[in-house]
Amino acid sequence: MNKSEYKNVFVFAEQRDGNIQGVAFELLGKARDLANQLQEEVYAILLGGKDIEQKAESLIAFGADRVILATEKELEQYTTETYAQAICQIVNDYKPSILLLGATTIGRDLGPRLSARLTTGLTADCTKLEISEEKELLMTRPAFGGNLMATIICSDHRPQMST
Repeated sequence: MNKSEYKNVFVFAEQRDGNIQGVAFELLGKARDLANQLQEEVYAILLGGKDIEQKAESLIAFGADRVILATEKELEQYTTETYAQAICQIVNDYKPSILLLGATTIGRDLGPRLSARLTTGLTADCTKLEISEEKELLMTRPAFGGNLMATIICSDHRPQMST
């Protein structure tokens, strides 16, 4: 894999019943910080029915440089298989360096499936995200029952994924 082909920070903008969830806006703020350090752009991935298109502007207002919008009747409500297929197609087409998902019920369902299909790692329940001097994503999360904080690096695969 040529890591130089992969760039930009992507955020899965979770929506329920046509309403973008607060976690998406929080992730966009963190994605903006990471992208600024990497001198890259922030992309939001928004999936939904035809009416979701109106919500894309709010993602720009919260820090996305671009919004990748997929609108189909099948994407109106979250289903694991349909969302996994759509996001894998987007990731394969755009090749993000980093993909962030919320640590929500949907994010915890979707993240592992994306990770397996994209043959990359996933660090769940991160409490801190930073960029190393080598431009790698440092993902910190509690370990050993919360008694220790572990920092994980996914240096050999792309995208680097975190919830």
